[in-house]
Amino acid sequence: MADKHPFLSDEWIAAVKALREEYRGKTQAPGHTVRMNQIITDVPFGAGAVDAHMDTSGGEVEMDLGHLENADVTVTLDYDTAKAIVVDGNPQAGMQAFMAGKIKVQGDMTKLMAMQQVSPDPGTQELQARIQEVTA
Repeated sequence: MADKHPFLSDEWIAAVKALREEYRGKTQAPGHTVRMNQIITDVPFGAGAVDAHMDTSGGEVEMDLGHLENADVTVTLDYDTAKAIVVDGNPQAGMQAFMAGKIKVQGDMTKLMAMQQVSPDPGTQELQARIQEVTA
């Protein structure tokens, strides 16, 4: 059984990066290109907020800490919503949080909406399950 780490902790980031490398080329390429910065608030450890990003412009989903220059969109959301979307793979949680005003979006919202349209392939579903296994 894999060690479990809190979502967005340094240990979790390292474990997820290793899993993404293990699955590189084994998941469906993203159906669209987006360069998205994320500001995750109410983080229960550290400084209280985490800056992260996702970039699909290279044909794979790349996620890391820090912000991209010239991002298409910046999303500000709380820790629990981010965890529901990223770890649980629950885009409905994101839509509900957006409708409740808990997610702020700056930039090209169409790029964000396009992400909601993609159904995960079996490789992506397997990777999602492995990410859940390492998340406390």
